[in-house]
Amino acid sequence: MWDVIVIGSGIGGLGAAAALARHGRRVLLLEQHTTAGGLTQTFARQDWHFAPGVHYIGGVGQVGGPAGQFGRLLTWLTDGTLKFAPCANPYDIVRLPGFEFGIAHPESAFRAALHTRFPEQSAAIDKWFTDCWAARQSAFTLFAQRSLPAWLAWGLHLWRGADVDRWAQRTLSAALAEVPDAQLRAVLGARWGDYATPPDSAPFLEHALVTGSYNAGAFYPVGGPARFARALVPVVEAAGGALRRGAAVQHINVTQGRASGVVYLQDGKQHTENAEHVISAMGVANTVACLDPGQAPQWQSAVRALRPGLSYLSLYVGLEGDIAAAGASSANYWIFESDDIGRLWRAPADDDAPGLFVSFPSLKDPTCEGKPTAEVVALCDPQVFAPWLKLPDDQRPEDYLALKAWIEQRMLAQFKRHFPALAPMVRMSELSTPLTQRRFVRSPDGAMLGIEMSAERLTTPTLRVRTPVPGLLLAGQDVASPGVEGAFMGGLMAAAAIEPALLRQMGS
Repeated sequence: MWDVIVIGSGIGGLGAAAALARHGRRVLLLEQHTTAGGLTQTFARQDWHFAPGVHYIGGVGQVGGPAGQFGRLLTWLTDGTLKFAPCANPYDIVRLPGFEFGIAHPESAFRAALHTRFPEQSAAIDKWFTDCWAARQSAFTLFAQRSLPAWLAWGLHLWRGADVDRWAQRTLSAALAEVPDAQLRAVLGARWGDYATPPDSAPFLEHALVTGSYNAGAFYPVGGPARFARALVPVVEAAGGALRRGAAVQHINVTQGRASGVVYLQDGKQHTENAEHVISAMGVANTVACLDPGQAPQWQSAVRALRPGLSYLSLYVGLEGDIAAAGASSANYWIFESDDIGRLWRAPADDDAPGLFVSFPSLKDPTCEGKPTAEVVALCDPQVFAPWLKLPDDQRPEDYLALKAWIEQRMLAQFKRHFPALAPMVRMSELSTPLTQRRFVRSPDGAMLGIEMSAERLTTPTLRVRTPVPGLLLAGQDVASPGVEGAFMGGLMAAAAIEPALLRQMGS
């Protein structure tokens, strides 16, 4: 018997497993894919290396307090083997037709630049940052509620719940409506793609939390995002634990009302493993799909009522030559074709993407030895791919392949228009779709970041670390926040529910 079984080796599962291993727990880590790491894994095409899920990270700078907590925890878990390189500053660049603005850190520099660029908007700028600070404080309360036992969470909700609800229910578009200048609104709201929810439905609390995570700088893992798994898996193994790849969990066993283990398939054979605790970091929807219908049926119904978030298309571009001299940098580019930054790509076969996120990961990693790369991301309506999302992974009909090829050429042409000096350097491209996302990380409907980021998601009691099935805990971004840091903290919250001594480490 294992002490703990962790399902899913994304950064949430890796964080939970390594933290428990540091406290002497024997952990079995199960990964359905052949490569560990979830969306922190990388892949290669000839001499080009791509990172599908990591474009920049906050929380790992050499600063005290919450702004450096993620980095301190990673240093503790890996004995300092993980290193991070700073991105350019400004680290995010917002581009609209005839307009460009660089978002710099620290927050004081960003704020000062806004005052300089928009001198008549001083009151709106100051109110924006005041509201962001208040919303982030409410987010910390929310995460505490998610991780505490039910009776303590109830007490905290009585004390601070009204503030959480207020900032969660307030949409980003409502906050932007108080900003008179259209270009200033675009700068403040442009980065909604970081959590994959357009302004009309995005909770302001989430926007403030995610954008604020870069107030102390944006960073990239030295050696690429695959370094997360390479650094954390040995910690699990050193404590007597194990990682099993290609292990697709089919069922979570419940014995006498308590989660007692899992059944999984590996190499066509069925295996059963038992443990005192089971942590699921494979997404809450996939978790309930592995339970018998009679286990916590009301909770299962509440989970199934939560909708998947938006999907995305990602174009991986291989280049050759000095792309930095041609205008690329280690900053990210948020490019919009109009002032309407909230438009979603609903007809990729007929129209250009209304917005693109462009990143050059080869310029972010100082140890990169491969050829230069670019990654181009566009949020899209998953209904575009609905006819094929229910098909098995090995079925890719001709009409799907034709649409995919057409979108790839459209996105590549759009990228070249915005970076004309890079156009002659392009040597290869490859497109991933929501079907790709579903295949490799089992995301429902190929959602970019799991459950839809909405006020309902933030305020529901359904997404707590402790599930109504004793012994079964949730980890990862569904119980915390999208992104690498959020998913990791969700994993640490689950681990702390088993090993309370971790709370001191998390608070350091």
